[in-house]
Amino acid sequence: MDKVLGIGNALVDIMTRLKDDQLLKEFNLPKGSMQLIDEDFVSRINKATEDLEKLQSSGGSAANTIHGVARMGAPAGFIGKVGEDKLGDFFQDDMKKNNIDPKLFRTKTTTGRSIAMISPDSERTMATLLGGAVELSPDELTESLFEGYQYLHIEGYLILNHELLKKAFELAKKQGMQVSVDLASYNVVEDNLEFLQTFVKDYVDIIFANEEEAKSFTGKEPEAALDDLAEVCDIAVVKVGKEGSFVKRGPEKVRIEPIDAKPVDTTGAGDAYAGGFLYGLIKGYPIDKCGYTGAVLAGKVIEGIGAKMDDEKWKEVYEMIK
Repeated sequence: MDKVLGIGNALVDIMTRLKDDQLLKEFNLPKGSMQLIDEDFVSRINKATEDLEKLQSSGGSAANTIHGVARMGAPAGFIGKVGEDKLGDFFQDDMKKNNIDPKLFRTKTTTGRSIAMISPDSERTMATLLGGAVELSPDELTESLFEGYQYLHIEGYLILNHELLKKAFELAKKQGMQVSVDLASYNVVEDNLEFLQTFVKDYVDIIFANEEEAKSFTGKEPEAALDDLAEVCDIAVVKVGKEGSFVKRGPEKVRIEPIDAKPVDTTGAGDAYAGGFLYGLIKGYPIDKCGYTGAVLAGKVIEGIGAKMDDEKWKEVYEMIK
């Protein structure tokens, strides 16, 4: 079976259930946003949330997608950078436990973490300390890391490091790999638009975008944006939340309905979708079934807390795909 390699910011996700939104106001965190924070902020927010229910798992956008691919049964690996600390050990052990080959570099800087605060209405607000995750450098990427893999999945947050992204693309193409990119955030797309448009056209085979990201990239609404993206990639996917998603490969265009789900926390829905979709490609599914597989993973992950599912949820996923 084809193997998938991910590369991205290695973060430990710390999911925290809020009783109300008062804490967000106290810490000046706009509800639903993703804010970058420092060590001092982490200490203060940990103290303020010490009595609340928390859940910890290895995370970061690409790592979440790779987790989905691996849980579906495909061989997978992940390249990232963590600290020489307990959270770094946790990240590595969590990957191994889920049948992912961790190709991790270590640094004296603390392991990155993403504190996801989940409001009672299931909206999540992210406070992220990037820590050592962003210290991954182009010099650390070598051909041997990419050997034996057929797909490379890259998270959009890496776009901030142009040289690293360029090196990853070049090494992947040297190995004849298919390159998949999830655009990750509309503001990252806007800030790096020219660079991104060039690289998508030159290197990317599969692109995932939500409505806002697709609009930032093309200036168009979802279906028109899908057509534009499909002109520069082999496969384009535009996700439109509760409305489902659109997929286009060549002249073939399909609409994928979302599954019937009871949302608790939307964290990781897009990452899970990409994981299911890539698994479908590996299995040689037609694009409508790839989209359906993505929709199942996305729909099931939002029924629990965090970007990962427990074994019971995975059983439901396998049953629905079967």
